[in-house]
Amino acid sequence: MTNFKQPRGMRAFLVVWAGQLVSILATRMSQFALTIWAFEQTQSATALGLVGVAFMVPLLVMSPIAGAMVDRHNRKLMMALSDIGAGLATVMIFILHSVGALRIEFLYVGAFISGIFESFQFPAYSASISLMVDKSQLGRVNGMMSLMDAAPGVIAPILAGALLPLIGLRGLLTFDIVTFVLAVGALMLVFVPQPPRTVEGTAVKGNLLAEAAYGFRYIFARPSLLALQLGFLFSNLFAGVVGTLTSPMILSRTANDAASLGGTQTAGAVGAILGGIVMSAWGGFKRRSFGVAVGFALGGLVEAALFGLGRGLPVWMAGSFLYAALIPLTNGSNQAIWQSKVAPDVQGRVFSARRLIAWITNPLTPLIAGPLADFVLEPAMRNPESGLARSLGGVFGVGPGAGMAVLIFVAGLLGALVGVLAWLARPFREAETLLPDALPAAAPTPQPSP
Repeated sequence: MTNFKQPRGMRAFLVVWAGQLVSILATRMSQFALTIWAFEQTQSATALGLVGVAFMVPLLVMSPIAGAMVDRHNRKLMMALSDIGAGLATVMIFILHSVGALRIEFLYVGAFISGIFESFQFPAYSASISLMVDKSQLGRVNGMMSLMDAAPGVIAPILAGALLPLIGLRGLLTFDIVTFVLAVGALMLVFVPQPPRTVEGTAVKGNLLAEAAYGFRYIFARPSLLALQLGFLFSNLFAGVVGTLTSPMILSRTANDAASLGGTQTAGAVGAILGGIVMSAWGGFKRRSFGVAVGFALGGLVEAALFGLGRGLPVWMAGSFLYAALIPLTNGSNQAIWQSKVAPDVQGRVFSARRLIAWITNPLTPLIAGPLADFVLEPAMRNPESGLARSLGGVFGVGPGAGMAVLIFVAGLLGALVGVLAWLARPFREAETLLPDALPAAAPTPQPSP
């Protein structure tokens, strides 16, 4: 009997990548269906936004600790743990829906559990992939990781919209659970090496909290890195307002038409894929900080003009496409700066801290945008006799979704302003000259930017 040999190298990566691709596709489909279900149950942008809050808070709180734990423990175990935890949250939602007990509150619980385990996934997978493949394959791997992130966004809304009337929410959740099992099984089949110990990595060892805090100390000691992340903090704040309100605005203006929401999301996924292809071929602006600032500014203008002012599916699809196409420019330019300026053997802890700084406003935006839309702007813009409707109705329309469009417009303009102000700040603008280059890694890890 021949002993089974675990796939290694590029073969191992392909097995893991395939399992994750199918699992992410199924998860996006179930998330799409749950968004429709939640809005039908509540008719509330606040309720939808709170699901995001319940996911984001534990992710951010756990992120620095998760990064340190990934460095301390077996990488393969950490990767499996992140998948199993997210799968258990889906099992909980499936059981509750099957017995007719699912309520919006349980979506918050499921999102909270998923957020905890998601905090392990980013550092675990990103730190392991560079150890699994040869340095010469990293360009190919990086492209495949971008495809894995964007491609399900194209297919999932279409498949979910087509399958939801046939198999229902329960059927989509079943598919999601099965693919979680497949993803973990694929991971168990392959060999995932542990990282070699380095002098710099050993020097920052201590208790778990000390290691988790190291990434923050590293960033705060370097004004240019801090300036970059403050730019993302404020950009994400205003983009989060738009993200919170876009789905309920479209559903409100289309009488809960899942096809319109799916079409808009699909257009965004196509834009992300094409933007990634262009960025891969072009490489971005020579001055990478300019690419970040341009991404901020143009992204905000697209949000304001095509989501805030736009009405109708073609305009929303165009806005979704253009905004998503700009993300590879923004994130790719930023990622290149960090990879070249941060010491390679501390990137896990530094990048976890970096994500926390960039995303710390994410739990706040639904709490601001949802109630402001539900209790102030939407009632005012649905009443043709209100002063706000008389003043702005000619621009944004009057009726369901108009109040959310007003807030999206304002947030988009503020997001564009972030790009202008960032470029005027010298630590941001001259980050690449003010920061010394780090020693090159043996095999730089491809990582998505916040």
